[in-house]
Amino acid sequence: MISVSDLGLQYGKRILFDEVNLKFTTGNCYGVIGANGAGKSTFLKILSGEIDASHGTVNLEPGKRMAVLKQDHFEFEEEQVLNTVMMGHKIMYDIMLEKNAIYMDPDATEADGLKAAELENQYGEMGGWEAESDAAELLSNMGIAEEHHYKQLKELNGSQKVKVLLAQALFGDPDILLLDEPTNDLDAETATWLSDFLADFKNLVIVVSHDRYFLDMVCTHMVDIDFNHIRIYSGNYTFWYESSQLMAQQMANKNKKVEQKRKEMMEFIQRFSANASKSRQATSRKKALEKLSLEDIKPSTRKYPFIHFKPERLPGDQILKVEHLSKKSEDGTVLFEDVNFIMNKGDKIALLSRESSVITAFYQVLSGKDKPDSGIIEWGQTITKDYLPNENSSFFAAEQNLELMDWLRQYSDDKDEQFVRGFLGRMLFSGEEVYKKSGVLSGGEKVRCMLSKIMLKNPNFLLLDEPTNHLDLESITALNNALKEFPGNLIMTSHDHQLLDTACNRIIELTPFGIIDQLMSFDDYIRSEKVRAQREELYSALV
Repeated sequence: MISVSDLGLQYGKRILFDEVNLKFTTGNCYGVIGANGAGKSTFLKILSGEIDASHGTVNLEPGKRMAVLKQDHFEFEEEQVLNTVMMGHKIMYDIMLEKNAIYMDPDATEADGLKAAELENQYGEMGGWEAESDAAELLSNMGIAEEHHYKQLKELNGSQKVKVLLAQALFGDPDILLLDEPTNDLDAETATWLSDFLADFKNLVIVVSHDRYFLDMVCTHMVDIDFNHIRIYSGNYTFWYESSQLMAQQMANKNKKVEQKRKEMMEFIQRFSANASKSRQATSRKKALEKLSLEDIKPSTRKYPFIHFKPERLPGDQILKVEHLSKKSEDGTVLFEDVNFIMNKGDKIALLSRESSVITAFYQVLSGKDKPDSGIIEWGQTITKDYLPNENSSFFAAEQNLELMDWLRQYSDDKDEQFVRGFLGRMLFSGEEVYKKSGVLSGGEKVRCMLSKIMLKNPNFLLLDEPTNHLDLESITALNNALKEFPGNLIMTSHDHQLLDTACNRIIELTPFGIIDQLMSFDDYIRSEKVRAQREELYSALV
């Protein structure tokens, strides 16, 4: 379907990748992964023809239609929502405009009429007669109500625009689908719908994503940009991650015989193949993994930060009690009302809401940064908590002239330089990086610093508002492992499905008129018809 021959990309002296020879085939979904700055999005742009490589060629099978998820959310501001979706099939949409222009022309000739008839046939063969209903169904599946279908795109909010542009890419059953971070800004239900849609998609998909659950559910292959090369591996992200880690361990263990290493790796492949049933792509992945040999797997050069939350003392029996908690915004809008729950020992809660402002307001109240309008918050006497806010700029604005060593030292009881340097090293700040000014850190670096700050405090209760924002896959994986092992309590919000599903055992969803409180996994919660009915009943009070 798409082949890449001797592809290379270089900026000045920096080589992103070179001598790339790949083939992407129909019926597979390829997840593109790599360290930040490796060139993942750039590779997709080369495949789509948006930018040129330094050398090499990209060959698209003749007659095949490619669709690309648009990143410019303002490109279609003046267009009607339904039309924006149908524009995803450009040839069909252009034919529609051309034939409609003929019909609207009062001076149209007989030749124009024959042309219109020809266009009608082409339009029908492309599925044009069902185009509007198909576009409407896509929008409805993504949670865009019918009342919005005939509005201009500029009348929708940011998250709704993202869904419209995603529907545009999916529209018309394209032969090749290129998606760059398609789950960004999607709510959990829509992201789950998209993963199910792509798992059943029969054509070719190439996707860049930081969402590990999404990569696991839809991908048959991983495309790894590493060692200045791009290689394709069979299996989903979890298989790639675990197998590359195992291979790295085996390479480090020089005393093991080659035969023993081979046996361990092949046992791992067979075990993973047998346990691939959770994925919608399990059958095809199982067949692909069974064909793997030891030589097909290589360790990754990417580094994972060391994240470990070790409470100074474990929580007692009394954790947290919330009674009749309510809060309104400055304009009087109800954010949450009459919230009641008790946290038990071992509870790790995923906190949800349709509005991010509601989540942030709730964390501000729980952490003591803001006061509720009414209600009581009772923390257990043994509880020591720390809070990771979604917006962390205030922690760095006042200290813009501090070097990273001094920035972290202010939160550490142990001021010794070697201790602080060692701590920073575990969080991937090594060598001269420890002298970087805190005010020039990237978003991901700031989050790693905030996580370091929390680790130094040794709390037994964590409040985490979108802790994966700005983090790369390696840091997200390390954080996920740390939160699964954390022996204390936590309340956490994240767009990372796998993080919530594996680290949390209880779900609380805030609505303007009460909460939904369920002791279940996040995945079960999202797919529960009972929960969906309860949610709609609560939100119906707004109408």
